[in-house]
Amino acid sequence: MLTKLSVRQLIAVAFAAIYALVFYLGYQHAAYYLLLIPVLPLQAVYIHNIRQPKHSILRNYPLVGYLRYFFESIRPEIRQYFFESDLDGKPFSRRQRSIVYQRAKNVRQTVPFGMQANSQENGFEWIAHSMFPVHIKEEDLRVTVGSRRCKQPYSASIYNISAMSYGSLSKTAVTALSGGAKLDNFAHNTGEGGVSPFHIEGGGDLIWQIGTGYFGCRDAKGNFSETLFEEQVAHPNIKMVELKLSQGAKPGHGGILPAAKNTPEIAAIRKVVPHTTVASPPGHSAFNDQFTMLLFIEKLRILSKGKPVGIKLCIGNKQEFERLCQEMMHNQIFPDFITIDGAEGGTGAAPLEFTDSLGMPLYDSLAFTHAMLKKYNLRNEIKIMAAGKIITGVDIIKAISLGADMCYSARGMMFALGCIQALQCDSGKCPVGIATQEPSLYKGLDVSDKRVRVANFHRNTIKSTIEVMEACGFEGLRNITPDKIFRRVESGKTRSFEQLYFKTAQSGTIRPSEHQLILN
Repeated sequence: MLTKLSVRQLIAVAFAAIYALVFYLGYQHAAYYLLLIPVLPLQAVYIHNIRQPKHSILRNYPLVGYLRYFFESIRPEIRQYFFESDLDGKPFSRRQRSIVYQRAKNVRQTVPFGMQANSQENGFEWIAHSMFPVHIKEEDLRVTVGSRRCKQPYSASIYNISAMSYGSLSKTAVTALSGGAKLDNFAHNTGEGGVSPFHIEGGGDLIWQIGTGYFGCRDAKGNFSETLFEEQVAHPNIKMVELKLSQGAKPGHGGILPAAKNTPEIAAIRKVVPHTTVASPPGHSAFNDQFTMLLFIEKLRILSKGKPVGIKLCIGNKQEFERLCQEMMHNQIFPDFITIDGAEGGTGAAPLEFTDSLGMPLYDSLAFTHAMLKKYNLRNEIKIMAAGKIITGVDIIKAISLGADMCYSARGMMFALGCIQALQCDSGKCPVGIATQEPSLYKGLDVSDKRVRVANFHRNTIKSTIEVMEACGFEGLRNITPDKIFRRVESGKTRSFEQLYFKTAQSGTIRPSEHQLILN
C-alpha cells in the first residue's frame, strides 16, 4: 500500500502521525507540545510548496526538493575540491591556477615526476628548444609604444594588467593591482569604468580605457566631453589611452549600470547621476565609421598632449578591419597601439551566446592583424597588445610569435590576488573580496599583502619567459618566430604555427614582420 503513495501523500501521513504522537504525549505531559515548534514551520513550507505553481520539483517533493537546489549551489565547489584533476577545470585548470599562486607567493614553482598532459592528443603544443641556449642580460622585457605622431611615448612591460573596472572589482582589489604594478613597474588598465581614486592610490602606471559610455569624460547627455577628458588625462599616472570598441567575452554587446549599484562614489567617478540606471551602448556616439574614428583618435592624442592612444577590439568582420587599415594608410592617421582581445577573453558577466559563439580566437586574430598592418605598411607605427588567457611565459611567447608586442592578463592577475575561480563574479558575492562591493567581503583582501603577490607574479612570469627564450635560442623578442612552435593536428601529424597561421614565399626562418597571412 505504501509503495503506491506519492511523496506528498507520505509526508502528509508523516505529519499526521507526528501530530497524533505529540498530542498523545502532551496529554500526559504538556512539555511535549514544544515538539510542535519545529514541525509547524515545516508544515507551513509543505503547504506553500504544494500550492505554488512555479517549481515542479518543490510541488512534487515539498521538503526534500530543497536538497536539489542546495547541491546545485555547491556543485562548482564539489567538482573543484573533490573531482577535478590537475588538468581539469574551466576556464583555467588547477595546474594553471597553481602556477599563478606559486609565483604570486614566491614559493616553489616546480612540478614533480614529469608531464601530466597527453602529448599525443590533438591540440597538444610545444616549443622547439635549441642545442645551444643563449643568455639574455636583461631582467625585464619592455617595448616602447608611440608612433611618429606620439609626443610622449611609453616604455611598457610586455606583460600588464588587463581592463577591469572599479565597480566590477572592489576598491581593495583595484588598489592592490595598481600597487603591484607600481612595485614591479608595469601598467594597469583601468577598465571602462573610469579612473577611480583607488587606481591612483596604488600608484601604478595607468592605461585609461574609454568605452561607449565615456565614463569619466562624458557630459550630462552621455556624450564625449573634451573638457573632462583633458582634465583627467593630464594626471601623471595616466601613461596611455585605450579606446574600447569591443571585448572578446561579449563583442558588440553593451552593458548596464543598475541604479542599485550606481552609488554616489561610483557616480562621481563615472560622471553620471547617482542612483540612476546608466547604459553603455554597443557602439560609440563620437564616431560612426573608420575615418571618423581615426579623427577621434587624433583628437584624443592632441587633447592628451601626445600620449599614446590605442584601440581595443575583438576581430569579427575582417573586411571592416582591412578597411580601417586602408583609411590609416591613406590618411596617415593611426593609433599607437591596437589591443586584440581574443574570443576566449573573460568578463564578470556576459550572455552565453556572445561568450561562446561570437568573435575570433586570439591566435587567429593576432596573425590576421599583424598581416594586415604589414600589408599596408603600418606595422612599424603600431604596436599590438594581446589579451585572452595569457598567464604563463609560454603563453606570452606564443602570442609574440604571432605578432604581438605586449600582452595583457586579467584573470591571471586576479589569481595573484587570491581568486579561487569560484565562478561567482556576476553575483556580487565573491568569497575572496575581489569581484564584490560588500564591505564584509572586500575587507578580507589585504592590500599590503596582495600588491606584493601581484608584483611577484609579474616578476616571476617575466623571469620564466626569459628562461624559455634562452632555452630556445631566442636572443630577443624579435627573434621569437612561429616556425619554432608546434601543434599536433591529428595522429602522427604536427604543424608549426607558421604553417597553421602563415605562408611564406621562401622556406627558412623568418621574422614575424615578413609573414603573409593565409586568408583562405
